[in-house]
Amino acid sequence: VHAVLHQGDWIAGQFSGRFDVSDENNSLKTGYDAEARRWPDWIAATGMRMALLPAVVRPGSVTGTLTAAADLFGLPREVAIVAGTTDGCASFLATGATGVGEGVTALGSSLTIKILSGRPIFAPRYGIYSHRLGDAWLAGGASNTGGKVLAQHFTLDRIVELSAAIDPATQTGLDYYPLGVPGERFPIADPSLQPRLLPRPASDADYLKAMLEGIAAIEALGYRRLAELGAPKLTSVRSVGGGAANAAWTAIRRRKLGVDFLPALSNEAAAGTARLALMGAKEAGLL
Repeated sequence: VHAVLHQGDWIAGQFSGRFDVSDENNSLKTGYDAEARRWPDWIAATGMRMALLPAVVRPGSVTGTLTAAADLFGLPREVAIVAGTTDGCASFLATGATGVGEGVTALGSSLTIKILSGRPIFAPRYGIYSHRLGDAWLAGGASNTGGKVLAQHFTLDRIVELSAAIDPATQTGLDYYPLGVPGERFPIADPSLQPRLLPRPASDADYLKAMLEGIAAIEALGYRRLAELGAPKLTSVRSVGGGAANAAWTAIRRRKLGVDFLPALSNEAAAGTARLALMGAKEAGLL
């Protein structure tokens, strides 16, 4: 073993020639203590060769310039390489959310929420963790509910068709907790939590509506749980992912959350990475 790296670190190393540096967000997944900003003592206590772990820097920090890759791609060697971040953090940055209390919900195959907080929130019993981002924190978690549950019951075309028949201003009265299989990680951390998708109404549109209501309720519970643990009160939400385009679902979520829904500047995580690189280059005095 030569080094312990994340995928982004390895790719950046192909451009800079450095394979001994990572960012705080990816390193959180390898056990890095983002609050103390160091590798914790318990890692060394396992017998781990600490020299294999990278130096950790803030996301967006300049870590080098182009080496041989410059010739390969026809780029100048003075092009800066900056430390990256995770896809979730990059997606948050892409939306344009910058204020404490602003949240971003990703409605993809799973449901992921993050809120910009002035302090970190770590609560493993609820599946909550925080990424350091500049002088603030992104607190949140990921649920096992989401689009992959809907896809077990309806095709995408059928979801679009049924959504057009949904009246989001009314309630079905059904209390669903949509899961594909037993087990949940956030905002309830329970590996044996059972899906709740009964009783099933006769109408497919009502069945879909009840599932959308259930996912929206889980989203609202997630933001409430964060606030209970010290995160700021939610002030607005931006939405990304395939589910963000569903107007009926958006209306249901707006009713459940009771905050402003703001447009995302971009749905592409790459746009967030570009914003991060721009911030890093400015801090380094390159721009």
